[in-house]
Amino acid sequence: YGLFGLEPRGRLFVVPGDPIYEGMIIGEHNRDIDLTCNPTRTKKLTNLRASGKDEAVTLTPISTMSLEQAIRFIKDDELVEVTPKSVRLCKKILSSQQRKIFESRGYIPEYLYSTNG
Repeated sequence: YGLFGLEPRGRLFVVPGDPIYEGMIIGEHNRDIDLTCNPTRTKKLTNLRASGKDEAVTLTPISTMSLEQAIRFIKDDELVEVTPKSVRLCKKILSSQQRKIFESRGYIPEYLYSTNG
């Protein structure tokens, strides 16, 4: 249900039921900006039922991203996470609050750009 509201804003990389976490990149925005969102939002259940009120939620099918496509897609502040079952994209700083603080101060932690790990 949470992904349905995000779909008009761009192209999604995840399907309902995929495990997600804070800082994970779940899609590409129509504009060239980062959009912080909560796709785990669920539909509120009520005792009142209105005829025609509930609409069937359908999502556009996604195409999975290969490792090469993921590496081409990421920006300087993002990482590619590779597991045997999936290829995921995420931010180097997972917490959206910490990203805002670093961005407002113009501070980029040294460990984010070190090549030694």
